[in-house]
Amino acid sequence: MAIRLGLGLPQMKQYDLGRDVPAVARTAEEIGFESLWVFERVLFPEPATQGLYGVPGLPWPDSYRSVADPLVTLTLAAAATGRARLGTSVLVAPLHVPFQLARSLASLDAASGGRVVAGLGTGWSHDEYAAAGVAPFEKRGRVLDELLDVCAAVWGPDPVAYQGELTTIAPAVVGPKPARPIPVYLPASSPKSARRLVDRADGWLPAAQGAAQLGEQWARLQDLAAERGRTRPIEVCVRVNAQHGPKPFEGAERPPFTGSAAQIVDDLAAHALDGIEEFLLDLQGSARDAEELKDLAAEVYGLVRAAGL
Repeated sequence: MAIRLGLGLPQMKQYDLGRDVPAVARTAEEIGFESLWVFERVLFPEPATQGLYGVPGLPWPDSYRSVADPLVTLTLAAAATGRARLGTSVLVAPLHVPFQLARSLASLDAASGGRVVAGLGTGWSHDEYAAAGVAPFEKRGRVLDELLDVCAAVWGPDPVAYQGELTTIAPAVVGPKPARPIPVYLPASSPKSARRLVDRADGWLPAAQGAAQLGEQWARLQDLAAERGRTRPIEVCVRVNAQHGPKPFEGAERPPFTGSAAQIVDDLAAHALDGIEEFLLDLQGSARDAEELKDLAAEVYGLVRAAGL
């Protein structure tokens, strides 16, 4: 079975949001990409009080200095396309009021004819929590659990009612409803988050950091699903943060998904393990503008299909 390919939409500072998002979305769909994705960064701390991903001393990339709002970006893409699924990888759940986010996702799904995939996570940036968090960083898992509860209530039949730590919904009619049940994807970076995924989510959103590591994570997740009695399959979409260069990467220890388009495709082939059927290619950081992003996306897609993946 051929792998499915998704493309990261242009959200970074080198792009014109109103012009480039619809253009890239339309082109990606025409090329054959089956999904379009956004990510979330709400600010760029200067000076940074915390390293990237919480790793001490790891600098934030300059491309994070301006990242467009994910739901605005996805709405522009929805209006410009008719087939591609519309995913978030990921929305940082505790930076959103649960009821409002549930309604926004439902409205986008209704408007797009049932194409939304809700990828949700807890994030890692203390600065982002200080600016926009609805609860302290220490409560991030509880906020995500409440968001999942609120989404299930808001997306379900009326009357909607819910009582939680952050949210109180008196019995009410809440619409519009999603066009179909919105799939929820979660990361699984800890034992607790893995259990949450197995028990509550439709899919998994890992980040590609090497084929061996991905295989080990996938095996552990499948074992956990069997232990907890899950019978339905876990959908998987692997995030690939590619760093494309015009020339092949010649280093002895080439990091995965760096170098030429052909090298990126070689790494995709290595990561296409049994049961892992979709990859989100985020190429926007390697392109100077939308035209270059479209050309690169077309090149990688063509090489993937030519390789029989």
